[in-house]
Amino acid sequence: MHSGTLIPVRMTRSALPLLLALGATLIFTDCATIAPPQPPSLDLPKPPQDLRATRKGNRVTLTWTVPTMTTDRQTMRSVGATQICRSPADQLKECGTPVGQVAPVALATAEAPGKKVTTSYNDTLPPATENANPSGHITYAVEVLNHANRGAGLSNQARVLLAPTLAGPQDFAARVTKDGVVLSWAGIPSPQGNPATLHFMVRVSRRDEGSQRQTTVGEVPLQGQPSLTDSNIEWEKTYEYHAEIVTVVRQDSGSEAQVEGDDTPELKVVAKDVFPPSLPSGLQAVFSGPGQTPFIDLIWAPVTDSDLAGYNVYRHEEGAEPVKLNSDPLKTPAYRDTHVSAGKRYFYSVTSIDVRGNESAKSDEASESVP
Repeated sequence: MHSGTLIPVRMTRSALPLLLALGATLIFTDCATIAPPQPPSLDLPKPPQDLRATRKGNRVTLTWTVPTMTTDRQTMRSVGATQICRSPADQLKECGTPVGQVAPVALATAEAPGKKVTTSYNDTLPPATENANPSGHITYAVEVLNHANRGAGLSNQARVLLAPTLAGPQDFAARVTKDGVVLSWAGIPSPQGNPATLHFMVRVSRRDEGSQRQTTVGEVPLQGQPSLTDSNIEWEKTYEYHAEIVTVVRQDSGSEAQVEGDDTPELKVVAKDVFPPSLPSGLQAVFSGPGQTPFIDLIWAPVTDSDLAGYNVYRHEEGAEPVKLNSDPLKTPAYRDTHVSAGKRYFYSVTSIDVRGNESAKSDEASESVP
């Protein structure tokens, strides 16, 4: 065979697509570029940005969402410990010596993949910290670490007031009356402090039994009358009451902020209505008879109690026991007695009755004679 001599090749129709595909593969392989290798992830948890701080007494509760992503946008399956950082400065630049830490948290489970995990930490303020700057603040942040105890920096920062707080009022008590539930407590000496900056008040709250929703009953200055009445109740319901002393801080801006002290133990109160409505008054009896069937008309001043169901009328003769004249409660403050006889004198009295069947005492009597 001589070089340069072309030898014809017979190609079948079925081989043509295979050769075309092979040529395309060679072309694209020759033109492709290889990307540089990516550095390994540092696995640093992304710092939380939803840290919240609330204070009750000398306890500060911190809550935040545990990060699920790294700083380089990789998914995390778990994190290491979380450091709790606290400083009297307005801004935390670094954690310094943590005041506590939260144990590592597992992020994903087979039952709830991708679900957000919220965690919390309770910090106790030292008394010296509260008294050092009563109108100031304390700043918190957290730093989430990986399993190599490395973090990517501090979370957002949250502040709480440093104002001193007081324990709940002593001898907190409740008493059910016709006008509502009367709450009372022992008088409290006025604490030392600048009255232009700090003042205190007693706040009483309640919740329906079985509910977590709190309703403020009222607020009384610390040096005011040590009681208040909850008149916005529903009879036959059960309530849980507690009281706390609230510190009110007047800030440099002129606005006011509040810090709640510790609660008293809850008092369970059954609002049982055993109280009769008001006593009817102004009863008058007037005879009418000439030219018609004789009768005695009774009228009296209406009772204005909101739970009034009506009235009962009682009658007796001299020396006899009173007898009720009506079968059902009267809806209006009037009654006509047509069962009277000539030559007799009748004595009348009226009671009021509420929707739960509580009946008042009898009114002053009114009498009338039938000629």
